[in-house]
Amino acid sequence: MKEIKGTTALITGASRGIGVHIAKALAQRGVNVALAARSEAGLEASRNAVSALGVKAVAIPTDVSVASQRNALIERVESEIGPVDILVNNAGIESSRAYTDFSEQAVEQMIAINFTAALLLTRAVLPGMLARRRGHVVNIASGLGKMALPYLSVYSATKHGLVGATQALRAEYRRTPVGFSVVCPGFVRNDGLYAQHEAEGAVAPRIAGRTTPEKVARAVVRAIVHDRPEIIVNSQPMRPLLIMLTAFPSLHASLVRSVGLNRWGERAAAASVDGHHADTALQGSATKRIKV
Repeated sequence: MKEIKGTTALITGASRGIGVHIAKALAQRGVNVALAARSEAGLEASRNAVSALGVKAVAIPTDVSVASQRNALIERVESEIGPVDILVNNAGIESSRAYTDFSEQAVEQMIAINFTAALLLTRAVLPGMLARRRGHVVNIASGLGKMALPYLSVYSATKHGLVGATQALRAEYRRTPVGFSVVCPGFVRNDGLYAQHEAEGAVAPRIAGRTTPEKVARAVVRAIVHDRPEIIVNSQPMRPLLIMLTAFPSLHASLVRSVGLNRWGERAAAASVDGHHADTALQGSATKRIKV
């Protein structure tokens, strides 16, 4: 979609963090924005910030893991702003734990919010995009959608799922005007859970790289305007490393340990077990949030 001014975007997980930055970046390009998340108070503040940029903005409290709320979300966006031209699947939750310490409910909830909701929202808006012959879907995955980390097994699995789904949809709809992109941020500084980890002294190894919410937001706009299949947003040249790990998966476990990411995962898991962060927090609206 080379021209996005005047279009309508729906952004999930938009009450805080990366979602708000994405909304502002799109609004600055003249895109009308619908903001969805579970936090009503946070959403209203986000709506005020976005509408101040001169576009239409609506805040719609939504739990994207609930089918009836997803359906109501799409209906409200269409009635209050217009058909969804751009969908940004940003909502997500994360929990750092030893795999056997995850409850069944925690696993199901993370998959429902991080992965299933994104697939079903895409399924809901895609027919309209195809009929209007314009549209773009951006899935906000993570560096962990390319290289998984211990103690983040479920989160890593959901982000790998988003990467794979994006690739499959691009191939399936390659002859249509609808695009699909995945954006994979590294450790996001200045906002979200990783910033809390840094404040608590749990700093990830320098080799893992860093990024900012502003850079992630700019990457989303770039993905839409230039129909980019995938953008990794990280301060380090990670792609050669990821290519190597894809070719030689046997290196993964030893590499993660040798660069110190295994130990970082252990520290993050210990913080979760100590009760610093809750399993049930929603990306963009509560404290249990990380984009890596």
